[in-house]
Amino acid sequence: METRRLGDSDMQITPIGIGAWAMGGSDWGPQEDKDSLAAIHEALDRGLNWIDTAAAYGLGRSEKVVGHALRGRSRRPFVFTKCSTGWNRDGSNKYALKAPSIRREVEDSLRRLQLDVIDLYQVHWPHPDTDIEEAWTEMAHLKEEGKVRFIGVSNFNVGQIRRAQTIAPVTSLQPPYSILVREVEREILPYAQKNNIGVIAYSPMYSGLLSGAMTRARVAQLPPEDWRRKNPNFNEPLLSRNLRLVHLLGEIGIRHGRTPGEVAIAWSRYNRAVTAAIVGVRTAEQVRGIIGAADFRLNVFEATQINLALRQESAAA
Repeated sequence: METRRLGDSDMQITPIGIGAWAMGGSDWGPQEDKDSLAAIHEALDRGLNWIDTAAAYGLGRSEKVVGHALRGRSRRPFVFTKCSTGWNRDGSNKYALKAPSIRREVEDSLRRLQLDVIDLYQVHWPHPDTDIEEAWTEMAHLKEEGKVRFIGVSNFNVGQIRRAQTIAPVTSLQPPYSILVREVEREILPYAQKNNIGVIAYSPMYSGLLSGAMTRARVAQLPPEDWRRKNPNFNEPLLSRNLRLVHLLGEIGIRHGRTPGEVAIAWSRYNRAVTAAIVGVRTAEQVRGIIGAADFRLNVFEATQINLALRQESAAA
């Protein structure tokens, strides 16, 4: 499997990595740890070499599952996690970028992951904006101390990245990027490419909507706690448009023996500014449905066909 260097790091990462958000359970409905462990092992056995998680996923549960999955493996994958998004006693999220908070978070993440060092530590959200400099200074200290190997950001805009760069290099950026979410194309991706900042795109299948497995009936059966129930793209009138786009992804996939989801992932990697894509999985079966995206590339005609279809659908809306 091919690999690409992530930004200014020494890490050569596979084109897709394991996304562990849903393994936390709380934001996606019930999730069995045994299914999460099976998914991680299946992905690693098939050649993927990095996992992305966060302290906030399931109030630490996702990190614990990742740590459990890595015990006893002869070759440890790169482990990426995030700070700045914690939780209150009632389970609601809270944001904190103060230095003492970040230091507490890294120690907690190391304990849950059962690691001595984290390969890539990322600021999850730039909230509050006024504390970005304090947070990034502390992130640089953690790197100097050897608690983390490289530091990156997630959901930052160009202005916020520039502010961090005045303090210490930014190895990577993690933005949302998919056929349905393309705002980063205007400014963020060109800036990252020009400044050798690795980009690991998240939600390339738009949280399963572009996977080919998300039917109208399945959307209607999502658990009440699943955040997608309130997302406009999972509701009319956008749902019908999106399912038509999935049909096109399926037609392209048939030509290559790929699933619609693999085509959607390949689309996110078509932009050369993108180093790799995070693919969320919950079961070993889901891994088998997307693993082909690691070696699949769209040609110019296919990428143009998808973009044109989206423009036509948007114009008709």
